[in-house]
Amino acid sequence: MLDIFRGLKNLIKVSHINIDSPVFRLHYSVTVMLLMAFSLIVTTRQYVGNPIDCVHTKDIPEDVLNTYCWIHSTYTLRSYFRKKQGSEAAYPGIGNSEGKTTDRKEYKYYQWVCFCLFFQAILFYTPRWLWKSWEGGKIHALMMDLDIGICSEIEKKQKKKLLIDYLWDNLRYHNWWAYRYFLCELLALINVIGQMFLMNKFFDGEFLKFGIEVIAHMQEDQEDRVDPMIYIFPRMTKCTFYKYGSGGEVEKHDAMCILPLNVVNEKIYIFLWFWFIILTILTALTVMYRIVIIFSPRMRVYLLRLRFRLVRRDAIETIVRRSKMGDWFLLYMLGENIDTLIFRDIMQDLSTRLGHNQHHRVPGIKGEIQDA
Repeated sequence: MLDIFRGLKNLIKVSHINIDSPVFRLHYSVTVMLLMAFSLIVTTRQYVGNPIDCVHTKDIPEDVLNTYCWIHSTYTLRSYFRKKQGSEAAYPGIGNSEGKTTDRKEYKYYQWVCFCLFFQAILFYTPRWLWKSWEGGKIHALMMDLDIGICSEIEKKQKKKLLIDYLWDNLRYHNWWAYRYFLCELLALINVIGQMFLMNKFFDGEFLKFGIEVIAHMQEDQEDRVDPMIYIFPRMTKCTFYKYGSGGEVEKHDAMCILPLNVVNEKIYIFLWFWFIILTILTALTVMYRIVIIFSPRMRVYLLRLRFRLVRRDAIETIVRRSKMGDWFLLYMLGENIDTLIFRDIMQDLSTRLGHNQHHRVPGIKGEIQDA
């Protein structure tokens, strides 16, 4: 079984270069790994058993009946869910339909669970793929191995000068770069909310009710419990198979089918439901935090002071005052990745240069556009 999941280890591999937030990493790392693992689990028959087993007669081969009922779906009877098992009904949802088709609840989703989980994993990784394409390795290029503080003073001085020159020459031109990352975080929020909505539609609009009933189910007395999971993930269903008899007449064969895979499916989806709720809350807070950063320079100063305490306050205030939000975001990301003492020197030198040049002008075309 370990061989099956060995390929997922790259998704949780911790990179030494941070180009995004911890909440954003929950989307493309932890969540994608979980979805891929769940998709593999429901397709490994040797670990979860046959997806369906139907009680058959000698007139119908076992494989034929199982395959037919798996492909053409099964059903339960709504009126039999609340009846007492063993006396009023053979099993919750199983009984005599008496020719009533309106009482049936069809189950067609279980063939699509593995594909749905895989598609969800792709959607969760899409914002990460977009940001990696737009980021273009900028943070890695600007680091120049300055995350390792142990190097010669000459090499350190040269690299710091190169980084300060880049920040000086490109000051106020990182807004679009930063806004694209904020867009990816917004897409991540839209994605998780949309997936919760689609999950609810996938189960005929009952998943939200299902989640609420599960919480209530945990608070009920043991003797009076009615398991709410059987409404969406029934363990026992019915299937109707038609065939021609020896006389050429159509014969109806009613079968009871066990769905062992639903025991796994219900655990997977109840976990995903609550995980998506947690992820939605965390991502929504992150998006609100980004909005505050965009409109509040004071918050930018406070966050830099909170995260990088070795940098002097007056240096941070000078840089935030003379730069834009995109420059702040780039500096914050650089501070997350390079050595703290080197970052302190870079911030101080950049602040000093900004203080000595009250009218910052980028040479060339960029400077002409900025002055305009």
